[in-house]
Amino acid sequence: MNQHSGDLPQIDDDRLSRLIDAAHLALDAAAPITTAGFRQPLIVENKLAGMAVAENSTATRFDPVTAADRDAEHAIRDCLQKQAPGVGFMGEETGTQLGESGLMWVVDPIDGTRAYISGMPLWGTLIALFDGQEVVFGMLDQPVMGERFVGQATGTSVRSHDAVLQLRTRDTAQISDAILYCTTTEMFIEASQRAAFDRVSAQVAMTRFGGDCYAYAMLAAGHIDIVIECDLKPYDIQALIPVVRGAGGMLTNWHGGSAAAGGCVVACSSSVLHGQVLALLGQ
Repeated sequence: MNQHSGDLPQIDDDRLSRLIDAAHLALDAAAPITTAGFRQPLIVENKLAGMAVAENSTATRFDPVTAADRDAEHAIRDCLQKQAPGVGFMGEETGTQLGESGLMWVVDPIDGTRAYISGMPLWGTLIALFDGQEVVFGMLDQPVMGERFVGQATGTSVRSHDAVLQLRTRDTAQISDAILYCTTTEMFIEASQRAAFDRVSAQVAMTRFGGDCYAYAMLAAGHIDIVIECDLKPYDIQALIPVVRGAGGMLTNWHGGSAAAGGCVVACSSSVLHGQVLALLGQ
């Protein structure tokens, strides 16, 4: 999803610090909006209503959105444009606006809207900064639980209430010892994708479903080992790439390349485990 040509934008430490501060302010602006609607009566719209889906497709016919999604994204966008003029913006609900800097904010105001409308606190607000090739840093905010995960090249941390903890993935070397997560098998819109997932699931110690973005945070925190998903958009995954990598994990597409464009992705707690999982996915 390159948004410009030529050299990649240069970000010195001072500018990086200001951009990270801007993302924190944007998350602070969104949190009251998302928490106010959580576990409250909601009007839920289906973005796929009226759209044709092939009879033999396993794709879901339900893509929910609420006023909280839209209002939170507007609050994030307004804050980021004020704090960091010239940086582009890609949001799930409001589309894409290119900037002058060669940088792009990539935002999902509520990743896990299905969890949100179900009263499950497994959703999160995602903000990534993308330089046209790599994700510079990413954040996942879960305001109900008071947790904010920040991933960058120097590491991954979580701010939980007043404490800040550095995170590290588990050093799981054998797939037979691994815990696997996937939000839903509806993500596997092709039979070959579901078969690939099932090959991995057959080898692990335990497979669980649900989690959305929060599963990646728990992988970074050392509680699970593998996340395998498909049908993702850039705003679903970009913020999570540095969160996983900064904690020592791997997050790529199913071919081992960049996951920044979305699609089918796999996150693993160790490089050894990542190799085993890629081999099974590619059979």
